[in-house]
Amino acid sequence: MRHLPPEPPGSEITSESLYLRRRELIKGAALFAGTAAAVGTGLQLLSRRPSGGGGGGGGLEGSTPTVAGEVPKAKRPRGPYDTDETPTSYEDATTYNNFYEFGLDKGDPAENAHTLKPRPWTVVVDGEVAKPQRVDLDTMQSWFPLEDRVYRMRCVEAWSMVIPWLGFPLAGLLRRVEPTSKAKYVAFTTLKDPAQMPGQRADTLDWPYVEGLRLDEALHPLTMLAVGMYGKVLPNQNGAPLRLVVPWKYGFKGIKSIVRISLTEKEPPTTWNLANGREYGFYANVNPEVAHPRWSQATERRIGELRRRPTLPFNGYAEQVASLYTGMDLRKSY
Repeated sequence: MRHLPPEPPGSEITSESLYLRRRELIKGAALFAGTAAAVGTGLQLLSRRPSGGGGGGGGLEGSTPTVAGEVPKAKRPRGPYDTDETPTSYEDATTYNNFYEFGLDKGDPAENAHTLKPRPWTVVVDGEVAKPQRVDLDTMQSWFPLEDRVYRMRCVEAWSMVIPWLGFPLAGLLRRVEPTSKAKYVAFTTLKDPAQMPGQRADTLDWPYVEGLRLDEALHPLTMLAVGMYGKVLPNQNGAPLRLVVPWKYGFKGIKSIVRISLTEKEPPTTWNLANGREYGFYANVNPEVAHPRWSQATERRIGELRRRPTLPFNGYAEQVASLYTGMDLRKSY
């Protein structure tokens, strides 16, 4: 029996006991944030900051972290895509999660994800590319300067957060493997290992979790692969060691614990569309005018706040991404 997200409760305040549960974060292997060599013209264009105060590339000064599991923060002005909203507390962001591989309740991932072993970790990049490869994640990280980016995150369940991510543009990786002319989409696959992910022992969803983007969405400069948050190594419950961040889409598009990235000619399957296509479409762009079949998307509850707030089209990123969907009926692209 498949489990679909329950209708959000009428109360505007999540139970404090539900989202303030916390456990000591797993001490993963330290991230290696080595200074990258040149990564090609494509990445330079994507990471380029406007002159006169736009902020540097956000890349960390390449030293090895001095504390296991922590990454030194880069001092920089705001980047062109950073929100100036107050970030959600680290405690809330790491104890209120959807990660069904570790349980169905919001506090389950923080309680159960200690079974995940984020190192060693390899990622396969294949499909319609000229240079398919299997690469160790630490090696992949060394290819790119890491960037701090403060993004809004909006869940389809009508709650939201503001999270400082640490990672690199997905476009840099894709251009490195040279997509062929047939590549139109990018498919992502999560680790499937019931020993490490006890939630996969139940048939809640069709495992492994899969997601997808159109290639132009994947190449957009907002789209990133995150390896950390709040200047620290990415906690297991938040998708360690590698997750996708696409801030103008509902949170279920942000696939976690990625082991494969494949470029495809045809639209790839996505887990929630397979589970219930009537409620979860491929695009999943945040659109407050299109209600979920079981609840409104016009407002959202920011974790840590008491009152609901209006939801913004494309989660506040319309200026940057609306042009990707010119001519599409956005009421049908949910």
